[in-house]
Amino acid sequence: MAKTDFKSVAEYIAAQPEAVQGVLKRVRSTIQKAVPGAEEVISYKIPTYKLHGGPVLYFAGWSKHYSLYPATAHIVAAFEDELVPYEVNKGTIRFPLSEPVPVKLIERIAKFRAKEVAEREKVKAATPKKR
Repeated sequence: MAKTDFKSVAEYIAAQPEAVQGVLKRVRSTIQKAVPGAEEVISYKIPTYKLHGGPVLYFAGWSKHYSLYPATAHIVAAFEDELVPYEVNKGTIRFPLSEPVPVKLIERIAKFRAKEVAEREKVKAATPKKR
């Protein structure tokens, strides 16, 4: 059985097949540049980027593709035309390993999600707590 108790994103990437590692490193650096203040953790056994304690993006490598999560309804609508070449379903965007990493698209999705998380936090902070 494959190892699943990763302590870091670097450990997660190192455990992937060699052919996948370079792609995942590129995805990782793209997200880190797009959301520089994000905390990098392992959550649900995959790399996760959090802001204000809330998840911004997750990614994972598979045998023929890598995925970004969550593909919220807002993301799918905002990037509808750009996502046409990719498989999008059940909150997941799948990118084929056989194609170049769409760095600009991933960067824009990460920034979009960071903005969604920040706005959600603002609403939470402005909502009076019930006693």
